[in-house]
Amino acid sequence: MLKVVVIDANAISRNLLTSVLVNGGFDVIGDSNTSTAGLAAMVKLQPQLVCVDLGGSDEEAFGKLATIRDGLPKAVVFLVSAKFDAATVQTAMERGVHGFIVKPFNAVNVLGSIRKAIIKLAQQHRTPSSV
Repeated sequence: MLKVVVIDANAISRNLLTSVLVNGGFDVIGDSNTSTAGLAAMVKLQPQLVCVDLGGSDEEAFGKLATIRDGLPKAVVFLVSAKFDAATVQTAMERGVHGFIVKPFNAVNVLGSIRKAIIKLAQQHRTPSSV
């Protein structure tokens, strides 16, 4: 069972996503708002999966993502938002995001997206890269 943390400024969204993940068989070990202290607390938990709503797509928001990636370099990171534009998706992928979860949450889509990303990562690790 993967250990997961949920980071979102909105408590209702955190609770809804936590319910979806727990019902999908994940072990949600923590949740927090997007404050600096909240991010630090979630990094200390050493989750394998992070679901985070950055609250925007500006440099401050992506700075939060950098904090997560620096503290959890091996974690699978999903960006959570109500809308994604092409520039945000591209920037997020370049900065280490593995997938996207769209609000409002649809349990089947959320769980399917996470499972696909995990399978893709596992396949990449099994296949030797040809350099």
